[in-house]
Amino acid sequence: MMLNPERVKLGIAPIGWTNDDMPDLGAENTFEQCVSEMALAGYKGCEIGNKYPQDPAVLKQKLDVRGLQICNAWFSSLLTSTPYQETIDAFIKHRDKLHFLGARVIGVSEQGNSIQGKLDVPILENKPVYSEAQWETVARGFNEMGQLAREKDMFFTIHHHMGTGVQTIEEIDRIMEMTDPETVFLLFDTGHLSFADIDPIPILKKYIKRVKHVHLKDIRKDVHDQVKAQNMSFLDAVRAGVFTVPGDGDFDFKPVFEILSDVYYEGWVVVEAEQDPAKANPFEYAVKARKYIRETTGL
Repeated sequence: MMLNPERVKLGIAPIGWTNDDMPDLGAENTFEQCVSEMALAGYKGCEIGNKYPQDPAVLKQKLDVRGLQICNAWFSSLLTSTPYQETIDAFIKHRDKLHFLGARVIGVSEQGNSIQGKLDVPILENKPVYSEAQWETVARGFNEMGQLAREKDMFFTIHHHMGTGVQTIEEIDRIMEMTDPETVFLLFDTGHLSFADIDPIPILKKYIKRVKHVHLKDIRKDVHDQVKAQNMSFLDAVRAGVFTVPGDGDFDFKPVFEILSDVYYEGWVVVEAEQDPAKANPFEYAVKARKYIRETTGL
């Protein structure tokens, strides 16, 4: 057995059922169908999507009855585009909601000048690059939010992401150097690194002691080549099927599982593969990923 189920829990993101950035993808899929199918496919937890009940008590009841738990929820920091304190205040609300729901991780991406949601902007050409002042602001905000997370015994994790100022190896290195290793951690995402033509394994090895959350996202190389050739936007790439679930694409997850096993990783690994649900039935793909992870890791 590679991953110990007493230490590692397997979750799945709702983005396979309904896409928050492109609500027409999976518009027909309801919240209850989504969480019921997650439970039926054999997952222990999930992240939060835009169809989830806003009231934390209602959400908790719906999940409890299905044996599911919230493990993390995306937070957009806007440190580069709005007054500093607005992001901090929004983060505190987000943290407290997640804490109520029993989550210990908060995945954060600086979205103030991101191009990931712009349909007419090629994702591989136009990413933002922070000025020195922006680096200082983002690092300051991440450090403060990291301390706020630790107050509740939670982990603030940086989600390196396509179309943002934290996408390349150099940018990941820089933000990790500028932040406090005691309070600021990494959300390691195989899909976003692969999309950026970065080998995920050296990044995982380098920062394994600061990795507190893992997104398992596979990539289809043929679609990725098409994205490059046609200068696609991020959302068009998703629609075209650049991402898929582990075991269905071209990325080899075994080295990832081995590294996590070697350090006795404790926390969540989360299947996250945004696709068009009309082309990739969310339940069937959730089952496919679950089977692959069970066979590969014993989890």
